[in-house]
Amino acid sequence: MAANRARAFWVEAVGRGGLRPAAAGEPAPDEVLVETLFSGISRGTETLVFRGGVPQSQYRVMRCPFQEGEFPAPVKYGYAAVGRVLAGHAALLGQVVFVLHPHQTHFVVPAAAVVPLPDGLPPERAVLAANMETALNGLWDAGIGAGDRVGIVGAGVVGLLVAWLAARIPGVCPVVYDIDPAKAVAASALGVTFAAGDGSPGPFARVIHASGAPQGLRSALSLADFEGLIVEMSWYGDREVSLPLGEAFHSRRLVLKSSQVGAVAPSHRERFTRRARLELALSLLRDPALDTLISGESPFAALPQVMARLAAGTLPALCHRIRY
Repeated sequence: MAANRARAFWVEAVGRGGLRPAAAGEPAPDEVLVETLFSGISRGTETLVFRGGVPQSQYRVMRCPFQEGEFPAPVKYGYAAVGRVLAGHAALLGQVVFVLHPHQTHFVVPAAAVVPLPDGLPPERAVLAANMETALNGLWDAGIGAGDRVGIVGAGVVGLLVAWLAARIPGVCPVVYDIDPAKAVAASALGVTFAAGDGSPGPFARVIHASGAPQGLRSALSLADFEGLIVEMSWYGDREVSLPLGEAFHSRRLVLKSSQVGAVAPSHRERFTRRARLELALSLLRDPALDTLISGESPFAALPQVMARLAAGTLPALCHRIRY
């Protein structure tokens, strides 16, 4: 069967990817064999892994489910696969599922690791699930309430998803900032206000930073109101970031808080397991407007070249989808 010829994407060496044969044999009764239909590239984290930017102190923390190999390379990495169950656990046969699994044509995982797609969610859009889960966690970490003034710095996939979620809270009209004016198209499609650069209708009670650039975090600090909260959702890997904490940071009594999807936000931890959070993220993806976040698609065979172009910045993209 085709699973015997499974292939997976590996970071073969820092800055170089390749496709390798992969094991995908017969599943046990409590496992499933999944044939991948689509996967999504989590651009910020995956390109950082591709360029070897994971600090040695974070090698264990940054492992993804079903990762093989070790940082910096060779390593099989990724966590946004959507596929159909071909064999294994009887209750899941034929279902289309989301799995936190690296880019691979076929794979066997425990049945408990797959989450069936809810009715009304096409598999093409479901590749955004991991990003939606990250955005949802960031929204919870920010503690946004009705009527709060909210600014988001960085109109990538995560920043736009946070804005889309925040706009559904009564009285919240988030403003998204980005230095790339072309991002205004996606913001408009999602029904959120866009501002180029750091021109401000602020200040804001809550500022979410998701640009991935140190200058963006500096802008986020400048946009925060007195006793405002800045939630840092970017991850810099091995890059150091300097901040102007000697300016108004203390006089405005600002709070800088990290958000990371590896643990459910403390405000929701008693009520949500990680699986329940993922199920909620999938259910939130039913809105067709979110298709605007998928800005390109390539066949699996082209993934090594696609990843290299994304890492080099020569392939502009929000979420780039891989088709199998």
